[in-house]
Amino acid sequence: MCGIIAYTGKQTASTVLLQGLKQLEYRGYDSAGISVLSRGKLRTWKAAGKLEALLHLLPTKISGKSGIGHTRWATHGAPSDLNAHPHSVTVSLPDDQNRSNNPESTVTISLVHNGIIENSEQLLQQLQDQQLQPQSETDSEILALTIASIKSQQSVSLLEACRLALLQVHGTYGIAAMEPDSSDIILARNGSPVIIGIGEGEMFAASDASALSRHTREVTHLEDGELACLTPDGYQVQSLNAQPSIKTAITLDVQSINHQLGDYAHFMHKEILEQPATIARTLSGRLDHRFNTSHLGGLNLDARELLDIKRIKLLGCGSAYYAAQSGADMIESLARIPGDAEPAAEFRYRNPLIERDTLYIVVSQSGETYDTLAAAREIKRKGGKLLGIVNSVGSTIAREVDGGVYMHAGPEVSVASTKAYSSMLVVFALLALQLARIRDLSPQQGAHIVQALEDLPQLIEETLAQEEMIKTVAASYADVSSAFFVGRTSAYPIALEGAQKLKEISYIHAEAYPASELKHGPLALISPTTPTLVVLPDNDLLEKSLSALEEIKARQGPLIALTNSPDKRIPKLADHVLKAPQCHPILHPMVMAIPLQLFAYHCALALGRDVDQPRNLAKSVTVE
Repeated sequence: MCGIIAYTGKQTASTVLLQGLKQLEYRGYDSAGISVLSRGKLRTWKAAGKLEALLHLLPTKISGKSGIGHTRWATHGAPSDLNAHPHSVTVSLPDDQNRSNNPESTVTISLVHNGIIENSEQLLQQLQDQQLQPQSETDSEILALTIASIKSQQSVSLLEACRLALLQVHGTYGIAAMEPDSSDIILARNGSPVIIGIGEGEMFAASDASALSRHTREVTHLEDGELACLTPDGYQVQSLNAQPSIKTAITLDVQSINHQLGDYAHFMHKEILEQPATIARTLSGRLDHRFNTSHLGGLNLDARELLDIKRIKLLGCGSAYYAAQSGADMIESLARIPGDAEPAAEFRYRNPLIERDTLYIVVSQSGETYDTLAAAREIKRKGGKLLGIVNSVGSTIAREVDGGVYMHAGPEVSVASTKAYSSMLVVFALLALQLARIRDLSPQQGAHIVQALEDLPQLIEETLAQEEMIKTVAASYADVSSAFFVGRTSAYPIALEGAQKLKEISYIHAEAYPASELKHGPLALISPTTPTLVVLPDNDLLEKSLSALEEIKARQGPLIALTNSPDKRIPKLADHVLKAPQCHPILHPMVMAIPLQLFAYHCALALGRDVDQPRNLAKSVTVE
């Protein structure tokens, strides 16, 4: 994976492609390249590294009105010029068709690919039997050679060659392919998004709507198992069994995908500071003062159906999974419905039991996370009630679930999630409140929570105002090689997310544990050079949590306390204190995540890290 852009029409293709690749940079990548049809030839340039490395290779002027481009995040083969996309391959026609050495005796195609070809070794063996050998280490070039081989042997169109090749493929793919003698571009999708942009006398395609937003607002999405042929005048879509597909265009919300850094140094910092407005937007129109509850209309479940739910299962990956853990705690404590969270990537592989009276909720910022999507499809296949919480309107998960909630967090560009994570937590709080008021939460208790949620944006503002103090503390710990994060019960998922942020962008090794587990092993690693950040919300477990500080202190471990408690013992035990405002317990995950985001950000800055695009990571993980 990571980003695909394609164009055919009346503009200079290289300009459109490079603009698209620039928009796709936020997803994270390790190389980039383009292929352009110029004077009947496919010309390809590609380079490892950032987009600037590719720009240095390009001539000042590139003619051609059709082309494809790609930013790569390595799955098969290390980042290198050779492994970068597009993969341009040439296959000779069979001997009975190849009577001379003229150019027509060969088949050349160029291809970009997101995903993983799981049976690439089997396909490679077939190619080697034909004396064909890829030059790179990628499964993508194997796919390109397979398509070219079929086209050369069977004398079929590129669309048909792609279809026949993909019938042999096991795995995920989003592809764009082209050949020298045609301005047409062939697209296909299975598990990796491909979006078609519709223009006047020109057509676009991309793996992310952000790459299309400056050119068109009219788009349609390929579904799994579909192929398309783009020409400057339009497009046709068919299934893998060659049956035509009828597509309906939708209008892009340009505001929701506008990626502008403005006056900020990094998108991550911008997105951290946007959280008061983001949370206000997520709450907007969803609090009901008349009945002291919340209303999430997209659930497509009435009060009677919600009352029949006996259990809730939440599924996500990375920060979405940690948000789901906090969400399960909110739902269980407020609505008194058993709830638990599980990594989506593990769920379907343990052959899970799907229960009629369980509500399954999948969580994904992009709505394209492959492991989460695969879990959702397993639930649907087995007849489970399935909801989705996503940020991206029109994403695959949003289209496939029975109902759900859009977070309306706005565009999140930094690979490390901040405002989308907070919006997930707010949605879980709203869901917990709605479920609780249907059950046994009194109107008076509901009113307190409605007011607490309305106060949340201001509480976040108060927390953000402490950034300079947090920056100073972060500078004291930026040179450590390892850190622990601990918390009890509802504070434990907060600790998990704090450790995730620190390791993601600073590359400091960080582990999170329930505070009660310290004495069952992790204490062996406590030392004067290993700090521990303890999450200490002001709740009934404060006394027990303070004992964890005592245990660490006794072993000379540096201590950072994150707390909203006024208890005077905390500053005496801790070396540094990060303060959060006091609030309703249901808000603890949202409010206390903010200092941890700022702590990680300023540690990374002190170390000179690439904050928005940390090494080895991508924004939208569309492969297993």
